[in-house]
Amino acid sequence: VQLQASGGGLVQAGGSLRLSCAASELTFSIWTMGWFRQAPGKEREFVAAINWSGGSTYYADPVKGRFTISRDNAKKTVYLQMNSLKPEDTAVYYCAADRTFGIVTTESGEYDYWGQGTLVTVSS
Repeated sequence: VQLQASGGGLVQAGGSLRLSCAASELTFSIWTMGWFRQAPGKEREFVAAINWSGGSTYYADPVKGRFTISRDNAKKTVYLQMNSLKPEDTAVYYCAADRTFGIVTTESGEYDYWGQGTLVTVSS
């Protein structure tokens, strides 16, 4: 299973970026998908998650109202739209897949597959 994350880059505070994560497996459509991030010198933290249908989404408090997670099962891709970016959003962002059907978790240890990460840098 491969998860290919893309879309990171350098952006000024207040700007926007959209991250994408493409999966190689047809069973993507039944997976819970999540985004996590790790800033320099910090632990990896949960950002957002979405259930298999896209009908349920979850966000970490620091990104609520600014980030939106979505998915296109036909394209086997999950997205993270990031608006009103702040310097504290600077991190490597990872997408992850949880094969457990019907359960959405914010715990990184519950995810089975991980993408390679894409760097987001927000300048002040």
